[in-house]
Amino acid sequence: MLRLLFAAALVASLAGGSAQAARCGGDFNGFIASMAQEAQAAGVSAGVTNAALGGVAPDPAVLAFDRRQRYTFNKTFEQYVSTRVGPGRINGGRAMLQRHAALLSRIEQKFGVPRYILVAIWGLESDFGKGDTGKLPVVRTLATLAHDCRRTDLFQGELLAALKIVQRGDLQLRDMIGAYAGEIGQTQFLPSSYIKYGVDFDGDGHVDLRHSIPDVLASTANLLHTSGFKMGQPYGEGTPNFEAMREWNRAVVYRKTIGYFADRLMGQ
Repeated sequence: MLRLLFAAALVASLAGGSAQAARCGGDFNGFIASMAQEAQAAGVSAGVTNAALGGVAPDPAVLAFDRRQRYTFNKTFEQYVSTRVGPGRINGGRAMLQRHAALLSRIEQKFGVPRYILVAIWGLESDFGKGDTGKLPVVRTLATLAHDCRRTDLFQGELLAALKIVQRGDLQLRDMIGAYAGEIGQTQFLPSSYIKYGVDFDGDGHVDLRHSIPDVLASTANLLHTSGFKMGQPYGEGTPNFEAMREWNRAVVYRKTIGYFADRLMGQ
């Protein structure tokens, strides 16, 4: 789920303090060359930038989707929740709660975020990892959006963050596959959030939000914990926990849906 407005606050630090952002529009290859220089100035190796950006071309389908996409919800809560939280998804969530009970207990103890909220987000974002998490090359998608001048600062920062994910060894370049705004993994983290909140919870030395369920759920919990979510407190509209979930998604309808789903998982 898109969290673009909040990602904008992270891009300056991820850019590594470069003196001047690459100029949007104009020659695409020249733009990419500038981005490669900026990435290397921010600590990304020439090997990674050459492999990731060499031969990259803009994706017209990404731009077409971006221009018709609206980042607000037009449905009422009742309309939206009826399409997202049904008996099948609730039963699937309860099965995940049982299957991963020990893992979820460890995450609750470390981050103070209830398992029902985490499983609800997981279910809404990717049907517990079984659904569509995107099929687009993340670097190409972000390079396309960064070159476009509508939100170039935001997406230049996201592109730099994506390159840093590869630089850190969290994902191989071939695994950098995501959705239409570059979201990655089973709970759809933008690359800047991946860098900021990602947690290696399976202990393999990498943050893998595509394949590792421990990393996925712990990273989601870390985002909410860092944003102020408190265990044992209500999370309905108007509460501090509801506001803490704003870092996950600013749409009131979506946050209400998370809470509704969590309640159903608890049997309420």
